[in-house]
Amino acid sequence: MPETMNFEDPSGVGRPIELETFTVDPDLPDAEQRIGKIPVPDPNYVDLGVLYRFAQVEEVRRQNPEGFVPLHLAVRGHMGTGKDHDIEQFAARLGLPYYRIPLTGEVRDVTLIGSTKLHGDGAGGTESRWEDGDITRALRGPSLINLSELNAAGAETLFALHGLLDRYAALDLPNGETVALRDDVRVFGTMNPTDLRDYAGTQTLNKAFADRWVIWEKSFPGLEQVEAMLRVRYPRMEDPFVESIARLGVEVNASFESIDAGTRVETPLSLRSLLDRMPTGLMIHEDAEDPLRRAWEEFVLPHVDIYDRDHYETVWSAVVRKGPSGPVFA
Repeated sequence: MPETMNFEDPSGVGRPIELETFTVDPDLPDAEQRIGKIPVPDPNYVDLGVLYRFAQVEEVRRQNPEGFVPLHLAVRGHMGTGKDHDIEQFAARLGLPYYRIPLTGEVRDVTLIGSTKLHGDGAGGTESRWEDGDITRALRGPSLINLSELNAAGAETLFALHGLLDRYAALDLPNGETVALRDDVRVFGTMNPTDLRDYAGTQTLNKAFADRWVIWEKSFPGLEQVEAMLRVRYPRMEDPFVESIARLGVEVNASFESIDAGTRVETPLSLRSLLDRMPTGLMIHEDAEDPLRRAWEEFVLPHVDIYDRDHYETVWSAVVRKGPSGPVFA
C-alpha cells in the first residue's frame, strides 16, 4: 500500500487533504543519489497555511483528467520569510527529491540545461559527450524543483525555460533530445519583491514568463504565528521570552514594510534571527542579568545594516526596554 500524508488547514476552515507520497524507482541510473536528496521532515516546522495551499493544488492536479496543464507555483516574499523552507518541507512530506536551483544573474542556460564537452576517449584522443545541466538532471526522475530567485535570472535563462513551463511541458536540448515533464516532477519558484529594496539584481518578470506561474505572496508571520513557532521549537522557553521575541520581530518587520522612508528599517528581522539566533543567544547568556538584551546585541544587531541600528534600538526601547526577568527556560 502506498504511504499517505495528511495536510491540515491551520485556520480550521478547510477539510483535511490526504495525498499519496511518491516513490523513486530503484532501477533509475541515479536512484541512490536521488533518494539521498529527499529532505527529512523538520519536526519543528509550523505550517502557517502555505503547505496546505500547496496540497490543495496538488489534489486538484491529481483529480484532473489526462491533458490537464499543470500549474507551477511561485512564492514571492521578503528575505527571511521562509519561502524556500516551505517548499523543501512540501517535498519532504511528499517524498520527492528536492532540487533547489538558484537563478542568480551568473547562472546561464548552459548551466541549467547542459552542454557538449570534450572528454578523453581512452586512446589518446578526445570525444564529445553531452553533460546534463542542473534542471535537466533533476527532470530525469521524480523531483521537486525549486527555481529560487526567479526574478534575478537573466532573459536568456528565462527564455530557455518557456517550453518546460507551458502546455508543451518539455525541455528541448541542444543535442536534439527532448526531456518531457514527468508526472512525478513538480516545479516551484521563489522570488523577492521588486520594490527597490536591497535585492540586488532583481527585476520585474516579463509578462510572458510570469504568465506561466501562479504567484502567491508570503508575508512576515504575525505575533501569534511567531509565538507558535517558538513554542514548538523551544517548548521549555518561558512565556515572557517567547512573547518578547515575537513582539520584537513583528514590530521591526512592520517598520520594514512601512511606507514612511524616514522611519522604516531597511533590514527585516528574519525567521533565522527569531527562531535560531536569538534563542541561541538566550541559551548562552541565560545566567546574565538581561539575557534577552545580550542575545539582541550579539546575535541580531551584527546582522543589521549600520544605518538601521538606531531604528532597531528604537523598536527595542518601545517594545521591551529591558528584557524579562526570571529563568529563560523551565
